[in-house]
Amino acid sequence: MKTSVSFLSSSLRRVLTVAAVVFAAAPLMRAQEAMSGLAMPAPAAAVAVLIPTEGNSVRGVVHFTRVANGVHVVANVSGLTPGNHGFHIHEYGDASSPDGTAAGGHFNPGHKDHGAPTADDRHAGDLGNLHADADGNATVDYVDPLIAFEGATSIIGRGVIVHADADDFKTQPTGNAGKRVACGVIGIAKP
Repeated sequence: MKTSVSFLSSSLRRVLTVAAVVFAAAPLMRAQEAMSGLAMPAPAAAVAVLIPTEGNSVRGVVHFTRVANGVHVVANVSGLTPGNHGFHIHEYGDASSPDGTAAGGHFNPGHKDHGAPTADDRHAGDLGNLHADADGNATVDYVDPLIAFEGATSIIGRGVIVHADADDFKTQPTGNAGKRVACGVIGIAKP
């Protein structure tokens, strides 16, 4: 049984890695299309399926929808310990490492300090904390004004990480949020 779970986990990680490469190529394809006069519009929605890192059971789905004042973020996550857990967009959509570190650091195209999602100066990837109830379930539903589906703050092809501990919003550069318990890749959602 353990071998089949391990195989499934490594197979899923390989699929997600291939997906990350495809999504990472999207900006290059858009640039090429723009030069040829066939520019592809930015997507209206994106999704990340969270898979557990090694030794964890955290799973979930994060939906991102473009709205007039930013991106509407809706997350449903299970398998957490009760309490707060750091929730961030990371540099790379790479879920190939067992501990989630292949996703790199926080997505920070503006070279800002780490902070709360409501701070004027913060990483683009600072989404705050997920609050898990006594059953280990957490939801998020808010509009983030900084992230986008195109331009310097585009999240397409980036990673989503859920951490073991709460983000304190001040420790640089990570918020002291601890190990990575789940990882996902942000891809274009089916319309």
